[in-house]
Amino acid sequence: MSLGFDHPRSAARIDADVQALAGPPFSDFDDRVCRYAYTSSYRCTLDYFADAWRQLGFEVREDPIGNFTARNRPAGEPVFGIGSHCDSNRNGGRWDGPLGVATALEVCRVSRDLGLDLPLQAISFLEEEGSGFGQLLLGSRIAALRVEESELREHVRSIDDGRPFWEHAIDAGYEPDRWRECARILDDLTCWIELHIEQGRRLQDANCPIGIVHTIAGYVHGDITIHGQADHAGATPMPARKDSAVVAGMTIAELERLALAAGGGIVATVGEVEIEPGVINVVPGRARISIDVRGPVDRVVADVVRQTADFAAALAADRGMRSECTERQSSKAVRMDDAVVAALEDAARAIGVSPMAIISGAAHDTMIVADRVPSAMIFVPCKDGLSHTPLEHADPADAALAVEVITRAMMSLAGRDN
Repeated sequence: MSLGFDHPRSAARIDADVQALAGPPFSDFDDRVCRYAYTSSYRCTLDYFADAWRQLGFEVREDPIGNFTARNRPAGEPVFGIGSHCDSNRNGGRWDGPLGVATALEVCRVSRDLGLDLPLQAISFLEEEGSGFGQLLLGSRIAALRVEESELREHVRSIDDGRPFWEHAIDAGYEPDRWRECARILDDLTCWIELHIEQGRRLQDANCPIGIVHTIAGYVHGDITIHGQADHAGATPMPARKDSAVVAGMTIAELERLALAAGGGIVATVGEVEIEPGVINVVPGRARISIDVRGPVDRVVADVVRQTADFAAALAADRGMRSECTERQSSKAVRMDDAVVAALEDAARAIGVSPMAIISGAAHDTMIVADRVPSAMIFVPCKDGLSHTPLEHADPADAALAVEVITRAMMSLAGRDN
């Protein structure tokens, strides 16, 4: 059945929204996107979307810590949930996150334009990237009550000034003492669908405009710290050294070997390296490396982390040193809801698209929401797989196509012919 979707019009509106947010005052810089929780650029971005949704007659709210919602039904009535996040990493592009919010806005516009009157609630979750407070998926984890109050009061701290999340939330005009009420934004959702750029190149390489996520990989973030002995770089013989940097370097190579050997979609990264005292003529006395291990099978992820930690500990002990592994944050792999996935796949096929089944290696708010609400994700291609960089790019035409897929899927889930 033809519903009269105007893809060029949708693509133009989506592109206009994304481009409008690509520089000041919506970003801290004009050559890259940088905005995160409680900054003025983030506030301006929420206000931009709030104005757009109010023009559609939606009620706009923010919960006690700043998760944003726009809704066209009274509280207590069932609604379809759509959206993503507006924050970026500190050297970001314009498409990661905001495309999902702009596309949610376009779904609402299309529902109005075509007279569908779908019951909708859009959400933009706070601090998905962790750029402000170093915690991934913070807003959605708060909404799902997957944090402790002590974390928000003391342990989750600003990267910029070291002050607690709690204090920053108060300074921004929010009421973190009511943080448990954030769970209400998930209460009425019959399902949740998030659109995102793929952050990989499988769709591009297959010339496929739509991917449907079946599983979001689990992850472990942690640190391996090696305690050696600082000493003079010229006067200390090689056999007598307790060089923490050597153990760190060999551990990085072992982590890569273990991930390659594990296969099955396992990926591992060391993105941070600290060497102390960090002086050219001093043998490093302490070294810290971060570890980021992800994959669709939790047991395999845990095995790679454990084997890496055991390797570092054994190597350090053989050289008269000590190594320890600590976990920062972890999340189990999450399978998407079969019914919502099937509705998206059927909707894509109905308009002549053969969607690609995808495992998402990146974390998304959907993996938190899925504990409470039947959930799925739809991916569109990003050029050369680039993401978390000013070079990232997506085609608004693909997003417009996804708008039709999402809209048709929701109509099907609502029992309407489409």
